[in-house]
This record gives sequence, structure tokens and C-alpha cells, in this order.
Amino acid sequence: MIFSNWAVNKVVAAQLNRLTRCEHIAKRSCSALGSNALGRGGQSSIETNFATTRMSYVSSNARRSIVSVGSQIHTNYSSRQREYALLNNNSCTAHPFSSAATEIELVDDNTATSYTIKRRQGVRNVAIVAHVDHGKTTLVDELLKVAAASSKNASSTKAAGGSDNNSADDAEVDLNRLMDSGDLEKERGITITSKVTRLNYTTNDGENNYIINVVDTPGHADFAGEVDRILGTVDGVVLVVDAGEGPKSQTKYVLSCALNLGLKPIVVLNKADREESLGRLEGGETELELMDLFEALGADDNQMEYRTLYGSARGGWITEDVENAIKIANDGGVDKDGVSSNMSGLLNAILEDIPEPPLHWYGESSDDEKNVSDFAGQPFSMTATTVGMDPYLGRTCTGRIYSGQIKIGEAVTLLKRQGGSNSEAANNGSGPSSSVTGLFVNRGVSRASLEPAVASAGDIVTLAGIPESMKVGDTLTSTDNQVSNAIDTPPLAPPTLSCLFGANNGPLAGREGTIVASSRVRSRLINETDNNVTLTVELCEADAEKTVVFGRGELQIGILVEQMRREGYEMIITPPQIITSTCPTTGQQLEPYEEVVVDVDSEYSGTVVNALTGSRKGVLVEMVDDAQGKARLKFEIPSRGLLGFGPEIATATRGTAVMHHMYLEDREYAGPIGRGSDRGKLVCNEMGKATLFALESLQARGTLFVEPGEMVYPGMVIGENAKSGDLEVNPVRAKATSNMRTQSKDEKLYLTPPKKFSIEELIGYMSDDEVIEVTPQSVRLRKAELDSGVRERAARAKKKQMDALKAKGGKK
Repeated sequence: MIFSNWAVNKVVAAQLNRLTRCEHIAKRSCSALGSNALGRGGQSSIETNFATTRMSYVSSNARRSIVSVGSQIHTNYSSRQREYALLNNNSCTAHPFSSAATEIELVDDNTATSYTIKRRQGVRNVAIVAHVDHGKTTLVDELLKVAAASSKNASSTKAAGGSDNNSADDAEVDLNRLMDSGDLEKERGITITSKVTRLNYTTNDGENNYIINVVDTPGHADFAGEVDRILGTVDGVVLVVDAGEGPKSQTKYVLSCALNLGLKPIVVLNKADREESLGRLEGGETELELMDLFEALGADDNQMEYRTLYGSARGGWITEDVENAIKIANDGGVDKDGVSSNMSGLLNAILEDIPEPPLHWYGESSDDEKNVSDFAGQPFSMTATTVGMDPYLGRTCTGRIYSGQIKIGEAVTLLKRQGGSNSEAANNGSGPSSSVTGLFVNRGVSRASLEPAVASAGDIVTLAGIPESMKVGDTLTSTDNQVSNAIDTPPLAPPTLSCLFGANNGPLAGREGTIVASSRVRSRLINETDNNVTLTVELCEADAEKTVVFGRGELQIGILVEQMRREGYEMIITPPQIITSTCPTTGQQLEPYEEVVVDVDSEYSGTVVNALTGSRKGVLVEMVDDAQGKARLKFEIPSRGLLGFGPEIATATRGTAVMHHMYLEDREYAGPIGRGSDRGKLVCNEMGKATLFALESLQARGTLFVEPGEMVYPGMVIGENAKSGDLEVNPVRAKATSNMRTQSKDEKLYLTPPKKFSIEELIGYMSDDEVIEVTPQSVRLRKAELDSGVRERAARAKKKQMDALKAKGGKK
């Protein structure tokens, strides 16, 4: 009964801690609601009763969970005893990425080689995850400042020591450096790729030096693959949540990924100094929503005991006490004791809560924790999370070391990821080999040489001089002392849509770009898949000149196209097609569904509901109104129904709608889906430069996409028709020059500014018979068939087919 009592005490203690947290939040909510009610007179008794009821409800739920846990432990006593016996016999397996992995022996199936899971001292690997625009990158910037300041203070009092002698380098980092270092990231204000930065942090007492590898991740659903691949390299996550907005769709996604991998979370309620956040902090709404989300996603007892911090990344402060946070927010960065706060509290929380990185130890050892000096002689193994090409260093890869050490000049061999192409041939020890020519770490967003040039298990480093065939997810091992199998990597969510890429075949092809051949376009797309693991590229079976690109969403495809056009490529992109599958059990056709959350002013909530639940086949799941006149609407909708919805709803709600979506699952095919507006297009029928005279008369026909002086050609879409159906127009017509006087001779012409689309907006906006023509200087929308006569004949033939199908259906 020793194991049973231990299990009961551990789990019940966790539930009691959860109960204490629930009651604390509920009491704070009761106090906030009661004080607000006293200030409003007649509603005081109603709101006070509501607050009291809420506190009782939360407390009773937490107490019932303790009773439930006790009964479950009693029921599962025998199974827990068996698990305990297996642990004693070292015959249980542990997930190689799990932070909860213990010192359990893992036996290789193919050889007699086995390894145990040990811990690396002095290192922490953590990822910053959040919904888009909740403050991840700003938080990382503040951590860089605090770490640099701590290293500078430590170096001024004593010489730097430890396994890594680069602590002084952190003091040279530009404190205003942003992690969003790419041109597109700076322009759009979003994180597109995951980035690792290395912090050398010295504790306040100046005695302990730590290496903290921090990963900044994207928050947009289209780049969720960057989160999928990077979580395998860390042992915990810092979940950043906007205290005023609460958890969103991408919060749910990144948290579910982290919990499934067994990672330890730390919650940061960011932007606590905003007015809308203070009320939710006082009432505890955001914390309760987070607790419900953790419960719904199946967090275990260890993960449920997460630490909650309150702060402002922009203000540069953080605290663990909510009352202190409210005080700091009101007093401008000074806590209740009159001390200025900073982000060191988060770094200390990471050191206390995030476990040391697990490593693979081959051979016998009684020590649970290892130092750098212990790894000599161990087989080296490392998985790649990012690969690249440097013009001076050659092929590079960034990843985490799982065992052994690596130095410059040592030979490494490539082991292909399990299930990948040629994985069996590469994993028999005869894969391609090379010598390491460089060893680097990232400090801020710059790459610096590691001194001394040796990296050990638990480190996240960049190697240069690796085999050319290295891909994301592959394993590198030492040639002289190899591991037997490649390290498993987490699976990625499947793509949801596809587009065809081809060479530009329009009348203006080759005038603006330098790379126009379809083979060059295909080669560039294939090279993109080396590092962008969520993209898949295949040859088009119907047209050998085109390439099929599978991706997560319109934004991901749009970012790829924007990068290529800045490199000098010309190409065309066809309308996106949603990827369907067949159920192996029922044989029914399945398509991806997504969860959509729209935050909008309450007066436009009906407009959003009508737009998504009509022809787009969405279903309203939840609707919540708040006191600020905002409404949050949650839908479940086929991915096809979201194509082109963003620009449409932005116009309908005057820009007040904010939409986020997340992949749910594949469900039964929903049938034909409408695309909202049935308006036609204004199609050019002459080639030349658009004139002000012609466009001024055409703007009454609809919304224009071009401006005077822009080159147009037959078949190019120059605007949206105000009525259904396409309309052929002449935008190059000039005013006749003659000796005849006119009354309007001296009238000034006025033209409404044309409507401009981004590439991702055009991907969702274009019709099935249109393509996007992309060059380094222009983005044009045109018909796939430029000849108007051929288009008319095709339209008549399609109409006859549809009439025949309707007639056939009517007879039945």
C-alpha cells in the first residue's frame, strides 16, 4: 500500500493546490464585482449575489475533482502498481522529447546498444508560444536586455567561468534588437520563422551562471508548422496570453502541442498595464478561462500546477502577485514596496520550473545529472530543426544535441528521418559524411562562433560543413562512434490547400523579372522545402510546366510568393484547392474543417453570422458579448468557406472584425459552397497604358484595381463589377483630340484611389477562371484564358452542362 498512499497524497495535494487557486481567483472576482456593485447603487445586491454564487461554483467544482481523483486512484490501484513495477525493472519507454522523462533505460531494437535518460546541468531550453500579437517577440527582447545586464554585472565583479566563456558577448548585444529581423517580418509586424537565441544569465547573487536557449515562435495559424518542429527541442514553454483578450484559437493550438509532448508550462499574462486588462485581472476571468483550457486539453497534474506571472513586456516588468501587478500598472513600473521591477522574475521562474534538458547516456552510470566534462567518449547525435546555405560556410543546420560532444574538424554522418526517402539505406551507417567546419550559437539575431569550440548534449547550436542532403528532421551522428538509429521527431499537421505555380505566360512576361523559366521556379520551390517543412512540392500530372505546392493557408503561400518575387522571379498562381481525403472505413469524401474566432463590434455581429453561416456552410458554436460593446463569435466551418472571407468581412464591418482560425479535423464533405459576393469583374479588352479619361468613366461601373499610367492588356482584371457577370471594358481610351470645342474642356477629372490587394488576399479573392501574375514590380489579376472569344464559348458550354444536370435532377 506504500505506492497507493504515495499516489493519493501526490494527486490530492495537486488538486488541493488547484482548489486554493480557484478559491483565490473566485474571492478576488467576488471582491471586484462587489466593489463595482456598491458604486452603482440598485444593482449591488444582484451583482454581489452573482459574485458569491460564482465563488461557490468554482470552489465546489474543485472540491468535486478531489473526490473524483480519489475514486479513480482506488479503481486504478492495480494498474498503478504494475506501472511502478515496470519502472523498477527499467523496462518502460519514455518519449525522447518529454521533459517528464526519468532515468529509464531505452533498449534499441536492432542492436544491443541502450541508453538512459540523464539531465544536463546549467542549461534550460524553453520556447515562447502565444497567439498572434500577444507580445512574444517583445518579451524575448526584454529577456535579452535582462540577461545582458546580468552578465555585464557579473563580469564587473569576477571573471566569467563555466562551460561557455561567451557571457561577456551578451553585453555587446544591441539592447534594442528585435527578433523579427526579416524584411517581411518587419514590414508586416509578425513572426514568420522560429528563431533561437542563447542567453547567458547570472543569478542575482552572482554565484550561478546558466545558459538559457530561448525560442521565439510564430503566432499565426498558417505558420503553426514552425511551432510543431521547434517544440521537440525544448523542455518547457512560456505561454504568453493577452490579459485583456484571454486565450485565443492559436493559444489553444500551441498549448495542446506542448501538453501532448509533456512540456512544463509557465503562463505569462501580458499587457497587464492596459485598461481592459485590469478589470479582467481583478475579476479573474482570464485565469479561469486558462484553467478551463488546460483541463479541456487534458493537462496532467504536473502541468496543471503551472506558475502564473503578470506583467507588461512593453513596460519591462513582471511579478507573480496579481495585486502587485495592478499596483505596478497604476504606478508606472514600481511595485508596492517602491522597487522598480524587471523581467528577471521570468528568467528565475524558468530556472526553477523548467527541467534541465534530458540527454541520451550510453553505458552505465549512477549519476542522474551530467556536466560538460562527462560527455567525452559518448556517441554524438543531433537533430536538425533548421537547415540553410551560407555562401562562405556551405550547408548549415541548427538543432539540439541529444548525446555526446562535437568539435570543429570532427567527422559526422547523416541518418535520415524514420519514414523519409532512402531512410533505410542511410541508416545502415553508410550515409553521407563530412567534417564540421564551424560551430556557432545565436546571440540576439546574430550568429557568433562558440568559444571554446565544443558543444555538448543539451545545447542548441548551428553546425557548418554538414552533408548537402541534410533535411529538417534528419539526425547527425559521429562517424567513428555512431548511434544506431535516427532520433524520432514530432509529426506535423497535414497541409490544407494547394496551388499551381507556373511560368508567366502573359503578354508582359519577361519585362520586369530576371528568372522566368518554369524549371527555375520549380527548383526554387523544391529548395524551399528543405527548411519549410510544412510545404510540400510535387510535379503537376496534368501540366508538366506547372508545380503543385501544398501549404497551410493563404498567408503562408502569399509569404512564399512575396519572397520569390523579391528574388527576381516571375510566375503565375492558380486558385487554391482544398485538399480532400477519403475515409478508409466509410469511403466518404472528407475535407478539413477549421475553428474560426471573430472579435467584432456587437453591432456587426449579425453581419458576421450571416456571412459565415449562409452559403459558406459555417456553424455558430459560441457567442459572447462583453461590457465594452464587443462580441466574440466562434464558428466551425469548412476550410473552403474561409477563402476570400478576410477582405470581405473587413469591408462589411468597416475594419472592426479581427478573425483567427485553427485547423480542427477532417469531416464529411459539405457539398457546394458559395464565396459570398457574386459580383463579376471588369476585364480589359485593349493593350496599353490606362488613362485617366477612361478610368474616370469606368469607376461608375464598379471598383477599380488600376491607376492611370499602369500597363494593361486584354484579359487582365482591372476592377470589380458592381453587378453580376464579367464586363469587357476599354481602360486605355483617350480623349479625342480635334478642333471642336466642348463645354467640359476645362473640367478637372477626379478618380477614386484604386483598391490594392496583397498576394494572400488575391489568392482568396480570385475566381476559378483566373490566375495571379506576379513579377518583381507588379501583382496582376487576369483571366487564365486571355482570348475573350474562347472564354465566351467555355462559359456557354458550362452553362449547358449545368442546365443538363438541373434537368436530370428534376426528372428524378
